[in-house]
Formats: sequence, C-alpha cells, structure tokens
Amino acid sequence: MKSKEEVVQLIDENVDQIHILIQEKIEIWSNDVLYTPLWWFGVCLSVIPWIIWIILRKNDSTDRLLYAGFFVMTISIVLDVLGDQLGLWHYRYNVIPVLPTYFPWDITLMPVTIMLLIQYKPNINPWVKAIFFSIVTSFVAEPIIEWMEIYQPLTWKYIYSVPIQLIIYLTAHYITRRDQFSKLY
Repeated sequence: MKSKEEVVQLIDENVDQIHILIQEKIEIWSNDVLYTPLWWFGVCLSVIPWIIWIILRKNDSTDRLLYAGFFVMTISIVLDVLGDQLGLWHYRYNVIPVLPTYFPWDITLMPVTIMLLIQYKPNINPWVKAIFFSIVTSFVAEPIIEWMEIYQPLTWKYIYSVPIQLIIYLTAHYITRRDQFSKLY
C-alpha cells in the first residue's frame, strides 16, 4: 500500500495531466470548432427548443413542468458525464469546450422534449409516451447526431439507452403528478 504522500503525489500528477489536456481541448475548440456550422447548430439546439417551450407551455403548469425538467437536466448531465468519463462515448463540436457532455442534449433537448410530452395529451398512458420517447431518442436522435459526427459511441449501443430514457421519462412524469408539498410560511 502506498503512503499518503505517494497517493497525494499521484493524484496531483494526474490532475496536472488533466489540466494540460483541458487546455489542449480549449485550444482545439477555439481554433477549429467555435463558429463552425456544427457549433452554431449546437447553439440553436440550446436556445430554440426553450423558446418553443415558452410559447407552447401551459402557464399554470410551468412550475410543475420545470421541476421535472430540472430533474431531467440533472440526471442527463450526471449520466452523460459518467458515460464520457468511463469511455463509453464522447462528443465533438461542443458548445462549451470544458463540459464533457453535449450541452444542447442535456440542458435543452431532453428536458424540453419530456416537458412537452408530459403536457401534450396528459391522459395518454405515461408508459406509451415513455416507450415512444425512449425509442425515438435511442434509435433516431442518437444515430442522427452520430451521423453528424457530434456524438461518437465507443462501447455504447443504442439499445442500452432505451431503458434509461424510459426510466427518466417515467420519473419525470411521476414528479409532475406530485402535490405533497407543504406550504411555506
């Protein structure tokens, strides 16, 4: 077993290497990604769906939907970072270079799509919507962004995303149905 000092030195050396690689990534991004068509595409995907949601949302459901949307964002970011860090996939043409996730997917497309699906025809069985959502995101959206060379699955298969997307949708749906909050005085 290594001493505490040896462990600290190993961790510090690793962090130094990570910082060097992040600086290289920022340089590549600044020189070769920023303002390219795929970067602008990511910017548009980050903004336009939110504008659509603001226009289409039911005003009296805004808080409830945003509560679920923030849950979806959080889970999406965490899972995306894990997948990237574990070498299951990676992204190119990031909107923000230091984030290992695809910002438009985690912060906009996932939550906005789920919020709109929850709001639209709310009496449809949530399992039907969850299955629809998980199949479309896994077998349509992921292949499209891979084809565009934004997303590169390394050891990940589209089918692996289906149960994850299904659970995310069903949990978000469940969250929007909660009314157990006590009043703040």
